[in-house]
Amino acid sequence: MDIQTVTVFCLCDDLLKAFNHQPDPQAQMSDAEILTTALVATLFFGANFETARDFLQTHGYIPNMLSKSRFNRRLHRIKPMLIDLFDILGESFVQLNKQKRYAVDTIPIVVCDNIRIRRSRIYTDETFRGYQSSKRRYFYGLKIHLLVTTQRQPVEFFLTPGSTGDVEGLQYFDFDLPAGSRAYGDKAYNNYEIEDCLAEAGVELKSIRKKNSKRQYPPWEAYLVNYYRKSVEATASLIERLLPRSIHAVTPQGFELKVVLFVVATSINQYEPTQNLLI
Repeated sequence: MDIQTVTVFCLCDDLLKAFNHQPDPQAQMSDAEILTTALVATLFFGANFETARDFLQTHGYIPNMLSKSRFNRRLHRIKPMLIDLFDILGESFVQLNKQKRYAVDTIPIVVCDNIRIRRSRIYTDETFRGYQSSKRRYFYGLKIHLLVTTQRQPVEFFLTPGSTGDVEGLQYFDFDLPAGSRAYGDKAYNNYEIEDCLAEAGVELKSIRKKNSKRQYPPWEAYLVNYYRKSVEATASLIERLLPRSIHAVTPQGFELKVVLFVVATSINQYEPTQNLLI
C-alpha cells in the first residue's frame, strides 16, 4: 500500500507539473494531494473518502487534510485532471502495445436494482434503465464503454445512460490507434458502416458475427476474434474487483465522478513504474 500511495502521488504531481498547473499559494492541500486522496480511497477503500482521509492523515502522508466538504468541492473542481491522467496512461499503453490488438465492450454500473428504481434519487429518467444480457436482468444506472489492450490496459472510455446500446455507443469511440491496429468485440458491435470507416483509417474492427451476417469470417479467424475480445472481460473484472457493494453518492455528478475514479484506478493498477509516460 505504501508503494502504491507514493506512486499515485508521483503520477499526479508529475501530471500537474507537465501541464504547468499553478496551485493557489494559500491552499492548505495541493491538487496533487487531492487527487492522491481520491485515488487511494478508490484503490483500497471502495471510494470511501472519509476512510482514506483518515488513513492518509493518521499515517502522516497528508497531515494538513481538508474537511469533508472542502475536499469534495476541490475534487469536483479538478475532475478534468483525472481524465488527463487517464489519457496519458492510455497513450503510453498504446505505444507499448506492439501487437496492436484491442478489445471493446461495456460494463454496467448499477445505481440500484430494478425493484428499487422508483426510490432512486440520483437518476429518475427511463434512459438509465438498461438490460444486462449476460445475467439476464435489468439494472438502473450507467454503462462504461471501454477500449483496452489485450494486456488488459484501458485505453479509452466514456459513460452513457444504461439504455444506450453497445452498437450505438460504438460511434462515440475515438479509436485513436496506430495504423494496422485491430479491435475485437462481441455480437453487439456488428456495424458495417463503422467497420468501413475505420478500415479507411487503417484500423480493423472485428466483431463476432451473427448467424445471418453477410460478412462471415473463416473458422480460424472467428476463433481469434472470440479469443482476443475476452481481454476486455478480464479488465471489467479488475474494475469490478475495486467496486463496493454499492457506490455511495447523493448527486449524479458525485456518482459519475466515483465511476471515473474506478476506471482511472484500474488504469493505474496496470501501470508499471518502469514505463515511461508521455508527459
